[in-house]
Amino acid sequence: MSLKSFDGRCSLLTWVYRIAHNVGASYVVRSRRLASRLVDLETLETAMPEADTDAQADRRFSVAMLLDMIHRLKPLDRQIILLYLEGEAAGPIAEVTGLSAANVATKIHRIKRVLKQQCLKGAPDAGTI
Repeated sequence: MSLKSFDGRCSLLTWVYRIAHNVGASYVVRSRRLASRLVDLETLETAMPEADTDAQADRRFSVAMLLDMIHRLKPLDRQIILLYLEGEAAGPIAEVTGLSAANVATKIHRIKRVLKQQCLKGAPDAGTI
């Protein structure tokens, strides 16, 4: 996408951020699709992780479960919560997504509530938002 296509409907910073976010999201989707999880024995031997303590293992499991629930969300909800987790406020998220700031704030609250409930239950079924 070139600067010639910038039409001024939002700030230049928001437009660039939106492009960067979409390019990054596309890259992740492509790399997951193309990545092979099979490795040879030499690579596996050199990449053996050190023994985790129980606390580290619990934390890794919790983070993995949360990420799994986030990736099960609808694309718009996933984009909103990921931007929120990156530290963006409702206003800039609204500019990126095209929603109103009030709608974004409401969605963030609802998504956080659903993710919290799912974490407490331990069931990764977050797609029901």
